[in-house]
Amino acid sequence: ARSRTVGELLAPTSPFDKKCGRENWTVAFAPDGSYLAWSQGHRIVKLVPWAQCLNNFLLHGTKNGANAAGTRLPRQSSEGSQKNKPCEHVIDCGDIVWSLAFGSSVPEKQSRCVNIEWHRFKFGQDQLLLATGLNNGRIKIWDVYTGKLLLNLMDHTEVVRDLTFAPDGSLILVSASRDKTLRVWDLKDDGNMMKVLRGHPNWVYGCAFSPDSSILCSVGASKAVFLWDMDKYSMLRKLEGHHNDVVACEFSPDGALLATASYDTRVYVWDPHIGVILREFGHLFPPPTPIFAGGANDRWVRSVCFSHDGLHVASLADDKMVRFWRIDEEYPVQVAPLNNGLCCTFSTDGSILAAGQDGSLYFWATPSQVSSLQHLCRMAIRRVMPTSQVKNLPIPGKVVEFLCYQI
Repeated sequence: ARSRTVGELLAPTSPFDKKCGRENWTVAFAPDGSYLAWSQGHRIVKLVPWAQCLNNFLLHGTKNGANAAGTRLPRQSSEGSQKNKPCEHVIDCGDIVWSLAFGSSVPEKQSRCVNIEWHRFKFGQDQLLLATGLNNGRIKIWDVYTGKLLLNLMDHTEVVRDLTFAPDGSLILVSASRDKTLRVWDLKDDGNMMKVLRGHPNWVYGCAFSPDSSILCSVGASKAVFLWDMDKYSMLRKLEGHHNDVVACEFSPDGALLATASYDTRVYVWDPHIGVILREFGHLFPPPTPIFAGGANDRWVRSVCFSHDGLHVASLADDKMVRFWRIDEEYPVQVAPLNNGLCCTFSTDGSILAAGQDGSLYFWATPSQVSSLQHLCRMAIRRVMPTSQVKNLPIPGKVVEFLCYQI
């Protein structure tokens, strides 16, 4: 089935605009669904209120110029404007933007730093931050409501390829870089760097927190998929199975599954608790043998993301296709065309997939399906129980297999 197009946000171009530098490497939705951000190329990040963006699609059809005069969204006129009314911002980050992440604060979550009274920043309940990872190794932290720069984090020596905030509201930020390291930052401690995670033999392409913030997955060159204990900052295990660079990862909403995308033309769905591959979604048939692990380079998978229903995964590959998969089916349930796609992510409510290419964004309606009561119960149980505990439950074997996503 062909996915239904919802809309487009097209970056402005000029006849002399060089293609290099216009790549849209990253797109992100705010945790509360209030904002959408993407790298528009040439150092620019666009911040758009998501509700107004959807209204524009309804009013003006699917096509929507990101800077078109007729569809321009209201800009914030002054710092004193009310925060209840989201406003559009265009942020010049000073260098090519490779990664974005939204972070929201929960005041009850204390910083791990002792000297709380010395902090320059006090983050309230309504605080929303945007972290941008740059080509020069810097990470800039912006106030989403005002568009103002708050922090400039400098420690990486190479491109900051990915960023992820802990979902628990602690404002712990993890950055993945081509300098082969992951760095852990505490934004409630004025951006203090808490830890450097070493172990990757080569570039680190991506990182993702589990929903309970206890585990971090990092992926990179040389087939690397690592899991880290974020309480002890130690490596839990390596997941082995990919045959080429692994470039993207994401946990399912209940934390029971982990999806990874690789240049070996495959997406694997793992049980991260025991390191077993549960599903394989191939993008080249027959799949390449390990000695030619990259396959044809027009089948490399660039991005993967999990839907909020825990049943669907989206992947984006170099064969000009976006695919929607069900975790219990072998073939895609929907597809959509996209040339030169580089990144994709689901909206906060899971109803729309956003994918980026050369500075522009494209949106599709995701497969809609009412989750079964069985699956909802499975997700509720798996949010609080790892695989080892599920296997020790005094219940029939078939139920255990279902709870472990093995059937």
